[in-house]
Amino acid sequence: MFRSRKNRDGVLDVENRVFVGGGGPEYGVKQGLSLEYANRHGLIAGATGTGKTVTLQILAEGFSKAGVPVFLSDVKGDLSGLAASGSEDFKLHDAFMKRAGTIGFGDYAYEAFPVTFWDLFGEQGHPVRATVAEMGPLLLSRLMNLSEAQEGVLNIAFRVADEQGMPLLDLKDLQSLLVWVGENADDLSLRYGNVSPRSVGSIQRELLVLENQGATQFFGEPALALTDIMQSTPDGRGRINILSSDRLMQSPRLYATFLLWLLSELFETLPEVGDPDKPKLVFFFDEAHLLFDDAPDVLLDKVEQVARLIRSKGVGVYFITQNPDDVPDDILGQLGNRVQHALRAFTARDQKALKRAAETYRPNPRFDVADAIRDVGVGEAVTSMLEDDGVPGIVERTLIRPPSSKLGPISDAERKQVIAASPVAGKYEEVLDRHSAHEILAGRADEAAREAEEAERAAEQESAAMREFNAARRYSGKGVTRSTSKRKDEVSLASGIGEALTRAVVKELKGTTGRRIVRGILGGLFKGR
Repeated sequence: MFRSRKNRDGVLDVENRVFVGGGGPEYGVKQGLSLEYANRHGLIAGATGTGKTVTLQILAEGFSKAGVPVFLSDVKGDLSGLAASGSEDFKLHDAFMKRAGTIGFGDYAYEAFPVTFWDLFGEQGHPVRATVAEMGPLLLSRLMNLSEAQEGVLNIAFRVADEQGMPLLDLKDLQSLLVWVGENADDLSLRYGNVSPRSVGSIQRELLVLENQGATQFFGEPALALTDIMQSTPDGRGRINILSSDRLMQSPRLYATFLLWLLSELFETLPEVGDPDKPKLVFFFDEAHLLFDDAPDVLLDKVEQVARLIRSKGVGVYFITQNPDDVPDDILGQLGNRVQHALRAFTARDQKALKRAAETYRPNPRFDVADAIRDVGVGEAVTSMLEDDGVPGIVERTLIRPPSSKLGPISDAERKQVIAASPVAGKYEEVLDRHSAHEILAGRADEAAREAEEAERAAEQESAAMREFNAARRYSGKGVTRSTSKRKDEVSLASGIGEALTRAVVKELKGTTGRRIVRGILGGLFKGR
């Protein structure tokens, strides 16, 4: 049976858990992840080929059966099998049944689970989009690997967009805004600090790289509604949201930034729920090292803050990576539920990493933890789950239970059927292109061009009027009062020239040059000023 623990009412509780595995006497008690502490995050680690994907699959199944929605990324393309039932015809059927008997998994049976497929490129699932404004300058700077100066310019661009009421929805909005920022760099520098055209150009080049990587399809509307990844079925099972990531992994920075954005949106949007009986959502972050590699301190601080506080929103975050060393210590210390598959120690560095990993577990007198982590086979793991009052349990060697859903991917035809039957089918497929920064700036440019044409026509009319006046003066009347007439003509000429100049100046002040002069004096750079 499970290691004994009591629920909040003091009653022995062995049901409110996600069953992970167990074994015979040499493996100790059954291991289960308590739903009460599932929002205190976790870690799945191990070398390639040791069984991390299957562990992820069986945890997703367990959470779904408990009514907890799940979001995970399918990096290898193997997890789509969650949407289909396992089969007795599968070549590992006999091995699965034997494993189920060994670990005491008496109610093991094959079944499919409710799945919603997502894809940033809209090919293997429903399109996933976010607006540029939602992503924000910090994550965009990380995505484009900008320098500090370039990040500062990007922050100024976002500030200007806010103050002038220009929505930043897609890439062309940001690109158009940066063009405007470059053209008005001198004026903006007076208010916000140095805006270098060179920095603007560097950001534009990085945006072009993102565009070539397919980010154009990601930035835009309709943006993903968080409620659509937190759904349950009428029979009470949580939906498993699978992000197709095999192509996305070709752009690893985009992959990591998107998942971090989604975590941040959950953190900023969801209400506080304290310590629920089970999570509102469980989020699996595969290939977690991509999030932390070369990340600036400000970004690591944000990840640590999200990991520390998002549990109060009822969200559990589980990092999947090859080595626990891939996760910074400040974040690793917050991961209470752990499944450690085998770590290979071929080098001195590997041996140090193995020793450090073993030291993070509560020891078991029956075996050496470091030896166990090195020696466990495929489908086995060293596990430690949170128990009463959130205290880490004693480490145990565990045979991971077999999955109930299909092991491996489903066919393209099966995937299309699941997508068509999804509760969000048709909601995200059509792109929306609302009136935003690109259209606003284009409208301003058109208006400026029209005003320039009008000013040019007005100047031509004034010039023509002056030519007519000069021509008429040559044929004025003659007589004894010629000198008087001459003086009157001179006065009329001066008056006419003065009026013409006045009209020309007024029209020029109404035109684009005049507005530049007024802006330069009053500093009225922004809408409504």
